[in-house]
Order: sequence, then structure tokens, then C-alpha cells
Amino acid sequence: MPVSPARVAAFDILLRVDQQDAYASELLHSEKLEKLSLADRALATELVMGVLRWRSRLDQMIAAASSRPLNKLDADVLTALRLAAYQLRFLTRVPARAAINESVELVKRAQKRSAAPFANAVLRKIADTKIEPLPEAIAGDPIPFLVREFAHPEWLVKRWVAEFGVERACAICEHNQRIPSTSIRLDSVEVAQELESEGLELAPGRLLASARIVVAGEATRTRAFREGRLFIQDEASQLIAALVGTGSRLLDCCAAPGGKTAALAARNPTAEIIAAELHAHRADLLRKRVRAPNVQVINADALALPFQGGFDRVLADVPCSGTGTLARNPEIKWRLTPEDLNDLHARQVGILRAALQQLTPGGRAVYSTCSLEPEENTAVVEEVLSDAAGFELRECRDELKRLRETGELVWNDLDSLLNGKFLRTLPGVQPCDGFFAAVVERVDSENP
Repeated sequence: MPVSPARVAAFDILLRVDQQDAYASELLHSEKLEKLSLADRALATELVMGVLRWRSRLDQMIAAASSRPLNKLDADVLTALRLAAYQLRFLTRVPARAAINESVELVKRAQKRSAAPFANAVLRKIADTKIEPLPEAIAGDPIPFLVREFAHPEWLVKRWVAEFGVERACAICEHNQRIPSTSIRLDSVEVAQELESEGLELAPGRLLASARIVVAGEATRTRAFREGRLFIQDEASQLIAALVGTGSRLLDCCAAPGGKTAALAARNPTAEIIAAELHAHRADLLRKRVRAPNVQVINADALALPFQGGFDRVLADVPCSGTGTLARNPEIKWRLTPEDLNDLHARQVGILRAALQQLTPGGRAVYSTCSLEPEENTAVVEEVLSDAAGFELRECRDELKRLRETGELVWNDLDSLLNGKFLRTLPGVQPCDGFFAAVVERVDSENP
């Protein structure tokens, strides 16, 4: 029997995510999926993101029904089993017969016909197994419950409980398992009116006046998106760009994919803005996405930029673990290891040191990540400033007050956005991704 286009697309994407370290969100918006109907594209997205969000729970179900250890299964077979298991347990409107039969056909399509009877037997056993309620949290030890209930790696949950407390760790994990809202940044009210005329239903932003929440409709199919007048960007990410403020010469050190660069250009239409990106293909993408005439995109490493100083505003939105974005990028939680944080920390320290040297006296740099991990956030800033004479850490509270006074920030509870002098948002606590930011000012009078 033929397999539906949505399940074929989901299967292929999940294999690439697993075997090539690709990102599901990018593959789901690739040109290869353009030929799918809206219904098939929606189902493919549901299947891919659902499998990635609930992978550990699915694997537990498969292991309980399988005569073979999961680590002995071919990747194609395991992916097909995960797809069907997700549909059987989480998609109540999908007939069990369709979920099982099409996954068995996917096994055959992957040239694993000998494994088809095994896959069929495993899935039928899962379908026939009564769903047992999850045990309640054990008093004094909530970690096993959070790990199983919300399908997160134990090491991450332990960190978050220690760092944020049980209640906030639970809120983060729960948020990561829900479909996040789509936020967009608008440069004018006219664009919002245009989008609504094309069928988009929009709600006001919850953090920023320039943001909108897409309630219904597909933003990527609008004329404004095609013409680069609309950016899909989480509100916390938009807030980072707003923290940078205004200047006459700005540098974005790690600019791709370009959402913050575009926001800087909109806020500073007459300034000279240089956007640096290490990878050539991402620099090309950046040029296509950010069309503001005052932005110059260069293909360069933030650690070895081809100029020295003279910027009054610098944004160092560094490569990071992305643990603040697991609702959008759930594959990260299955790839990341504790050792990765040390490697990321070392590079982040280097980038921030290099960024500070680009500041003119009196200039300010914003260091930011979409990570929840202290190694990538406060530890980086503290290490760099411990031996960087002539630089001072500023209060993010002051910048948030400025944004609220101008009407740009509409979120009233400033304390909830702060961790000491730093900006910090937590998914599930605030209605956005998890971001961190620090503002550092050059206070010496010497040339960089």
C-alpha cells in the first residue's frame, strides 16, 4: 500500500535529524516540502516535532514491546517505529490501522523488508497495551517524575531543578512539550493590516509593542514575508535586539539567520551596520533575508574580524546550546551532552573578548544566548570581565526601564525578566523562549 506524503516526509526528515545532525525546523521549511498540501505539511510537522519531543517516552514503549534491544535496531526501523508509536499514543484521531500499516510500509521502503514482520508485531503489541497512568512525583525526589512525564534527559532536569527550583524546572519542561506560539516582528502598523487582509489573525505581543502573535494563518505564505518585511522571531529574541539600542556604527558579530540584524537596521535606519557570519552559506542566506541598505554582510569569524574598533554598539549573540529553545528545537535535548557546555563556554569567552575590543570608548556591547545554562551565561561574562580592564557591567534593569518608558516594552513585571544585573527569560515562566543577556560598557578613554 502507498504511504501518505506526510509520513514519507516526516520519516525522511527524522532520519536526517538523527543521522546528519540537521535541524527539524529548517527541514520542515525547506523547498522539498513546498509540494505538499497544507494538510500534509501540517501532519508532517506534527509527526516530526511530536516524535522529537516525546522520543524517550516512545522508546520506552517500543522497548517494552520489542524482543530486540533498541540499540540493535537499524535507524530506519527505529524511526518507523517511533512514528507509529507517536500516532498510537498521542494522535487520537489517527486510526491505529493506518499508523501501523504505513510505518510497516516505511520499513519496506527503506529496503528492510525482512524487518517488516518484526515492526508489525511490535506496533500491534503497543496498540493493544493498556496505557498505564504515570506515577505521581515521589516526595523529595521530583526528578524521575519530570524526566518521564515530560520526556527530558535526566542530566538536564537535575541541572534545572538545582538552578531554578522544582516549580520553575517543571514549568520549563512542560513548556518544551507544547507547540510554541509563532511571534513576528513588524516595522509598521501598515504591515499588520496587510497581513490581516491576507487572512492572518494576529494578537498583540506580550513583551513588545512591535511584536504580534500569529493566532491563525501561515506567516511564511504572505507577501510581506517573501519581500523581507516580516520576520518570524520569538519575542525574547526581539527583546535582545531592542537592548542594543541606537548608535551610528553597529556590529553584529554572529549575525545569521538575521532576525536581530534586521531589527537593528529597523531601529537604526541611518547607522552603518556590519553583520559578520562565519559560515559562507549562512552569510548568503543573511544577505537574502536582510535587505536593509545600511547593512553590510561579511563572511568572517567573530574571533578574527578584518577591522579593529570604532563601534558604539556591538551585539554578540553567540553560538550556544540552545536549551532555551527546546519547544522549537526538541532534537537538541537528545544531542547535547554536559561536555558540550565546556566547549561552548571556551568559544563564547573568546567571542565576547573579541567583541569588547571592537567598542569605541563609551560604547556598549550586548552579550546574549538562547541558553539556560550558567556556563554559557553568567560564567562567560564574569570570566571575561575578571581580566578586562576598562569595561563595566551595566544594569539590564535600566535598559528595560528605558524601553518601557518609550512604550516599546509592554511587559510590566521587570523583576521577572532579571537575574541580578542580567536579563533572563525562562520558557514557561515568561511567554517566550529562554534568553540571557548582559550589557557591558567600555569606560576607558583609550583607542581599542
